[in-house]
Amino acid sequence: MNIPFSPPDIGEEEIKEVVDTLKSGWITTGPKTKLFENKIADFCQTSRAVALNSATACMETTLRLLGVGPGDEVITSAYTYTATASVVCHVGARLVLVDTGTESFQMDYDKLEAAVTERTKVIIPVELGGVVCDYDRLFQIVESKKDLFRPSNDIQKKIGRVILMADAAHAFGAMRQGKMCGEIADFTCFSFHAVKNLTTAEGGAVTWRDIPGMDNEELYKQYMLMSLHGQSKDALAKTRLGAWEYDIIAPYYKCNMTDIMASIGLAQLKRYPEILRRRREIIEIYDRALSEFPVTHLVHFNEKDVSSGHLYLVRLTGRDREFTNQFILGMAEEGVATNVHYKPLPLLSAYKDMGFDIKNYPNAFHMFENELTLPLHTCLTDEQVVYVTDTFKKVWMDLC
Repeated sequence: MNIPFSPPDIGEEEIKEVVDTLKSGWITTGPKTKLFENKIADFCQTSRAVALNSATACMETTLRLLGVGPGDEVITSAYTYTATASVVCHVGARLVLVDTGTESFQMDYDKLEAAVTERTKVIIPVELGGVVCDYDRLFQIVESKKDLFRPSNDIQKKIGRVILMADAAHAFGAMRQGKMCGEIADFTCFSFHAVKNLTTAEGGAVTWRDIPGMDNEELYKQYMLMSLHGQSKDALAKTRLGAWEYDIIAPYYKCNMTDIMASIGLAQLKRYPEILRRRREIIEIYDRALSEFPVTHLVHFNEKDVSSGHLYLVRLTGRDREFTNQFILGMAEEGVATNVHYKPLPLLSAYKDMGFDIKNYPNAFHMFENELTLPLHTCLTDEQVVYVTDTFKKVWMDLC
């Protein structure tokens, strides 16, 4: 049996929606992108949403709208994918990395609190694997540090404290304490990349909480300007009779979503409750099967939280990276593709060159040194899920 790690789940509904778009005459940003944005906002229970071509674009554009740049600091986790950190570098701010908590994939909140300075403008919590962070603690931190905050643009002034911008690339559809991921943090950025629960091939979206004194339509307009060269009218607006004229407000960027991408997302959204249900079902099978082994795994569901079930992260307790790599190879030889999420950023050349040293992030290294990720996607059949767990048992017996 050959089980891929994370193929896209594309069916006839998605194909029909794309064909409809191709026949419509609108293949770039147009009516389906606008409809997709409205559907995302409804799903996340927010007033507006913006769809762009990646979660990375969503995070970078949000930082730019917030006026973050040289002289500012942005804090995030040492245990994340590079996109979370690279956007900070793109806008010219100083990147500050915080270690994870003990035996946790999330930031150490006490160390995070200590890292906030007068230069801190944004904290980027990472909803790793689809599990929402502790926003009670996060909001307590930013409220307690209000006296240090030095706003440098209008949005910052209206928020009046360090801003929480969630990297929720994994967490579309997750909930915490009855609230949807997307309505909890000040801004929330999702990914719809091919490997994500809901895909548009490439793509992402950003949602935000209503900001007192800030008009949502004006904020939406600013995102549109940032994502379309600073052009005062998008292509859809220019199709109105006699409405060709436009202006360029500033020399901005190009990261819009297309209607082809949005059409895939619209079909995926219709199926999304079933996608989430199936992911939870697979997670529960994995949880039961692995309970007999000395391993730990990311907890996706409890009385407070409902994960999106994006990744099934397993740690081989007491083992090191060499053993875990052998385990990964053993699974591959039996036809089961696994992965690792993630190498902490200070282990990567780009961040070493910035002066980050993994010795200063011992908890993150400890989480990484024996982590592997099992396949978790809705193309898996029941037979394949059982094969994954049986293979896990076989490889464990062979190596131990």
